[in-house]
Amino acid sequence: MRRQVGGSLIMAFQKQQLSKEQALQKARHYCGYQERSHTEVKEKLYGYGLRKTDVEELLSTLIEENYLNEERYAAQFAGGKFRMKQWGRVKIKYELKQKRVSEYCIKKAMKEIDEEDYQKTLQKLAQVKWDSVKGEGVNHFVKMSKTTDYLVQKGYEMDLVRAVVQGLRDSHKKQS
Repeated sequence: MRRQVGGSLIMAFQKQQLSKEQALQKARHYCGYQERSHTEVKEKLYGYGLRKTDVEELLSTLIEENYLNEERYAAQFAGGKFRMKQWGRVKIKYELKQKRVSEYCIKKAMKEIDEEDYQKTLQKLAQVKWDSVKGEGVNHFVKMSKTTDYLVQKGYEMDLVRAVVQGLRDSHKKQS
């Protein structure tokens, strides 16, 4: 639909209206491409102009056909964010809660993150950040503060961050 407004041509977009079967096909493709949360799929289906009863029915169908699985989604999300973006558990949990994933699935996903890999990643991130803090007036306190802030922002637990940063401080004091 086109309409003339104040001398300029504007396209007026309306909500895409699909039949239930068309929406199901699109949803299968959407879920088949990558793991999705129930909330993401629900929003997509409402975006196709479907009513609540149809959306709920299609969600059930997608779950039955194994296109949609919240446990699988949470595990994939947690593993991916940890491996690729090196996020900590706090940030991963927060993001999963934002996507309305159940507490059960979040806990199960957190167990998928290997503790040894988690500690190694935390240590590596801390070391790289510690070494990158340079400049005039930079002392151990500045390095500790900046490294701590960075790791907390990445989503690592405060007690783990404190221990790692304290270890870096102690090892660098011995070298000085």
